[in-house]
Amino acid sequence: MTKPIHSMIRVLEEARSIDFYHRAFGMEIAGRFPFDTFTLVYLRAPEDDFELELTINHDRKEPYAHGQGYGHIAFVVPDATAEQARFAAEGLHPEPVKEFHREGALMARFFFVTDPDGYRIEILERHGRYR
Repeated sequence: MTKPIHSMIRVLEEARSIDFYHRAFGMEIAGRFPFDTFTLVYLRAPEDDFELELTINHDRKEPYAHGQGYGHIAFVVPDATAEQARFAAEGLHPEPVKEFHREGALMARFFFVTDPDGYRIEILERHGRYR
C-alpha cells in the first residue's frame, strides 16, 4: 500500500515561508537539513503525518517561475468562512469564500490564499469527499 508523505516547493526566504505556513496552517518544523548549496525544511501540522518540504537554494535571488503545470495544494478545515476570517485577521490576504454546487447540492465551499513565493493554496471546508 502506498501513502503520500510530502510535497516539495522551492522558496526564496526560509523564515518568511516558515512564518506563513505556521500562521496559516499551524505547521511546525519537523526537520531541517542544511547542505552546502541548499537547505531542506520539513513542515508538519501536529495532527498530521503529511509534510511540506521547503527547498531553499542558497544562491537563488530571483523568484521561481511556476510554469503551466503547477495548480495548487489543498488543505481541509472544519469551517471555511471562519478560517477565511482568521486568515484575513492574520494579514494573509485570503480570497473570498466560494461555493460549487452540483445537481442542486453543495459540492465544495472553499477559498484560496497565495504564499509569499506565489504558490496558490486552496482551503476547503470538510464536506463530502473533502475529508
